[in-house]
Amino acid sequence: MVPQWQTGIVKQIEQATHNTRRFWIELPETEVFSFKAGQFVTLDLPIHEQRNKRWRSYSIASMPDGSNVIELAVVYVEGGLASKYIFNDIRVGSTFTLRGPQGIFVLPERIEKDMYFICTGTGIAPFRSMLHYINYHQIPHRQINLLFGTRTREDLLYADEMRELERMMPAFTYRPTLSREEWEGDTGYVHAIYEKLCVDKQPSMFMLCGWRAMIDEAKERIIKMGYDKKDVHIEIYG
Repeated sequence: MVPQWQTGIVKQIEQATHNTRRFWIELPETEVFSFKAGQFVTLDLPIHEQRNKRWRSYSIASMPDGSNVIELAVVYVEGGLASKYIFNDIRVGSTFTLRGPQGIFVLPERIEKDMYFICTGTGIAPFRSMLHYINYHQIPHRQINLLFGTRTREDLLYADEMRELERMMPAFTYRPTLSREEWEGDTGYVHAIYEKLCVDKQPSMFMLCGWRAMIDEAKERIIKMGYDKKDVHIEIYG
């Protein structure tokens, strides 16, 4: 069943990076907004006459916590009608028309393999939800690796949180990599990292979220490494 449209009220906005904002949205028509970590909501924005061309989907960045407030992370896209509207016209107290939750990009019922969360940009949002959910509920899991590719240090969304989770979760490793800046961590793209970590071809599940170019290349590389298509789960942005 497709969820019904409802009104969301923006309760808080935070500039997370130079081009990304965090939005906390309350859903007053729903006492508890129930969703699975990794799912998304769709916004109906006043940016086009045709309704389906006004729809934009965003992964929920917060974990299911029994409340009716969710967090979305939105990046400004040059020339993008949706992000232009959200960045220029949305303030605390503004409203969104949205529906959700939707999507099947969620954790398996039991985490029985090593997990690779591979993302770029705001593609980290569903993984943030999943990691906080796993940690809060102390869900048994094998090694989880978050590989986050971005351009520079100023683009490292949720970096402090991820390092804190790494400290709290012994079987979780945060591996950001920068493609346009030299630093003390990894440089280049995410592909070299998972290829190195998976050199022994241990049983693994790969979850990919971000721009299509990264996902297409990662999926091809992972299958060439000898993994099955069913081991690769994708959520494409844009």
